[in-house]
Amino acid sequence: MTSWSLDWAFAHGGPAGTGVIRTAPEDFRVDEIPLVTPDGAGEHVLLHIEKRNANTDFVARSLTRLAGVRPVDVSFAGLKDRHAVTTQWFSVRLVGSEEPDWFALESEEVRILESVRHGRKLRRGALKGNRFSLVVREVVADKGKLQERLETVQAQGVPNYFGPQRFGRGAGNLDRAEALFRGEFRERNRMKRGLYLSAARSWLFNRVLSERVLTGTWNRPIAGEVLMLDGRSAVFSGENADATLSDRVEAGEIHPTGPLWGEGHRMPVEEALRMEDQVLTGLENFKDGLEAARLKQERRALRLPVRHLEWHLQTDTLEIAFQLDPGTYATTVLRELLEVE
Repeated sequence: MTSWSLDWAFAHGGPAGTGVIRTAPEDFRVDEIPLVTPDGAGEHVLLHIEKRNANTDFVARSLTRLAGVRPVDVSFAGLKDRHAVTTQWFSVRLVGSEEPDWFALESEEVRILESVRHGRKLRRGALKGNRFSLVVREVVADKGKLQERLETVQAQGVPNYFGPQRFGRGAGNLDRAEALFRGEFRERNRMKRGLYLSAARSWLFNRVLSERVLTGTWNRPIAGEVLMLDGRSAVFSGENADATLSDRVEAGEIHPTGPLWGEGHRMPVEEALRMEDQVLTGLENFKDGLEAARLKQERRALRLPVRHLEWHLQTDTLEIAFQLDPGTYATTVLRELLEVE
């Protein structure tokens, strides 16, 4: 069994101290920022739900049973933490059947905030981002250093690493991905197979990003760079890393990118391509396995802007709130501030 390194480089000098998170679900709050505005009519019901100590799939299954529909008729924009208080939207397709009493779903774990009709199914990724409100307790840190670190993160953002939860307990998702690629087993459960593939892809990306952090290029373009527009998935080639591109990167309008591995054309050239190839040398089992799984070559921003960052630092408690883009991790922000348990 491979020993997986998950020790990624820090951009701002490493944690300024230690602390504890999730001592209670209320200390980790996530509010989904929707992309879709309900239109008030249609065969789908959009439900705004608050959940506590419950995962997204549990709520989706509960909605399926209550509405008497197929699992495919229940959808959501994104997965949310279990050990937290979170709000998010679900859609339920109802055709030729009466709308159930949604409040029958309420419990200590689930609360119905709103229900409204809509013409379309809620698609994965259909959200603007997430607002996090966190409480870190038992903080032991140099308060001046931590204050400076918060200001740096506010101004510069953080490396856009995939969080440790992507890799599973003890990096078990990577173990399963490796075994899957070796042909040692077949995973028939699509969700589990997707988790293993995503873990492998994310690990390759984090390795490239960590090298870019070590070389000081995670937030500035290099020759042959592929750049991504801020807040969007659109990318373009910046073969010549000229002053104009550098100024736009510094202003936060565009971001350097790293690989989400799969089959198809690779966009980086020159220095960017050489660097990625060097970092990923010897990892053909993961690269070939992802290509064989028919995943497509994609790009992900190397820099994560931490939007609307606010904080209140007390003697041994840090209250912090910020907004992140979809598919990014609050733990990635926290790791640049404090070593948290």
